[in-house]
Amino acid sequence: MARAVVSAAFRLPIVTRRLSAPAPRIRFNHSTIRFSHLRRITTAASSMSQQTGEIGAVVDASSRNDENSAEKPDDVVVQYVVLRRDLIDSWPLGSVVTQGCHASVAAIWSFKDDPVTLQYCDPQHIDSMHKVTLEVKGETQMMNLSEKLKLGGISHKLWMEQPENIPTCIATKPYHKSQVSSFFKKLKLCK
Repeated sequence: MARAVVSAAFRLPIVTRRLSAPAPRIRFNHSTIRFSHLRRITTAASSMSQQTGEIGAVVDASSRNDENSAEKPDDVVVQYVVLRRDLIDSWPLGSVVTQGCHASVAAIWSFKDDPVTLQYCDPQHIDSMHKVTLEVKGETQMMNLSEKLKLGGISHKLWMEQPENIPTCIATKPYHKSQVSSFFKKLKLCK
């Protein structure tokens, strides 16, 4: 056992030397990072996906493409989707998820000519969409949120299930997170 510890100790400087070597230049293309000597690391398309790649790879954020250079790194384009907790607890899960899908697609289609929506749906960004799914307690809170968004000038779709005319979900058009996050900070993540 002591031999394994000693062996690992002698390997550490080798690893340290490799990590301290100059980092290769990196270009960001869609969801794949290409190193100058053609090694590839594919990044996750969503927060639930796993990332794969070499351990110790260095990514230089200062070499980002021009299309992202005007944005702050934390100011991603995001679409907020808000579901009703009372429906989550009483309807089949698939039905509630479908309501969120309807609202999301309707909001994007309704604002399809908006520059931020075009950026969100651009083929170069299609595999890196960001959505935040939140919940409210019930119909009253849903209607209050819709009114608050209207007063704040936030474009959104209040999805009404037909023919019952039940408000089931709200989805915003895509926005930069810094523009809309304050409207949703008191809501819980949907779990």
